[in-house]
Amino acid sequence: MKRTTRPPGTRRHALLGAVVLVAAVTSSSVAAADAGPGPLGVTVHSAVTRQTARVGALFHGSGGHFCTASVVHSAGRDLIVTAAHCVDGGGTLRFAPGYRDGKAPYGYWEVQGTFVPEGWTSDQDEDTDVAFAVLADKDGHGVEDVVGGGNVFASGRATGSTAVTVTGYPSTLDTAITCTNKPTVHSSTQQRIGCPGFAGGTSGSPWVNGDGEVVGVIGGHQQGGDTDDVSFSVVFKTEVAELYHQAVTTSTASTARSTNRSTN
Repeated sequence: MKRTTRPPGTRRHALLGAVVLVAAVTSSSVAAADAGPGPLGVTVHSAVTRQTARVGALFHGSGGHFCTASVVHSAGRDLIVTAAHCVDGGGTLRFAPGYRDGKAPYGYWEVQGTFVPEGWTSDQDEDTDVAFAVLADKDGHGVEDVVGGGNVFASGRATGSTAVTVTGYPSTLDTAITCTNKPTVHSSTQQRIGCPGFAGGTSGSPWVNGDGEVVGVIGGHQQGGDTDDVSFSVVFKTEVAELYHQAVTTSTASTARSTNRSTN
């Protein structure tokens, strides 16, 4: 398991101390130029864009960030997607979209409810390592209102039919990294992608295709992979789609109840 925080010295991480030319990036390096995704399979620091504002770091209470999540569109405008193993430990969780240089430009959002597949809660089935979480409103606004919308959640997409961009937060960094490549089939239930530098803390990082659809999150096999250079995701099928709709329905009902209370 490489994606959750491990004791110092037990995890390989990106080499960030010097400027590295994109052409010279090795399998364990991140390009220092903040110029967006480069050639396929090259990891760079994430630029500030509308898309990266939807990706954020997950925090345990007042502690440091340990996983990644992203905003997905819902009627309640308050939903994020991540890996199941990121939210199954209990305790207070906070989400900071667009987190950068130790600052949360869109604030910290408290997780008020999580939706985890039964297969994960019963026996941590790696084919169900994905989860959704509902965020509490801030000043009457949902997270989508603040970050400019959410990505579309999409199930049933063919693995590798198009390139995807993976963006996440290694626990050793306070800025996101990003990489674009084409996923390949690992099994009928798992997909994989070659992108260097995705170390501990990047669990839950969204895989976003060219249509702005989230078609995977780092997790699944080996809870995301046992090296920093190859990452895995559950293939989004019927069970994940049903979980999404359950989260959307519950979120919408909660929003409606809150609205009714405020207007009565």
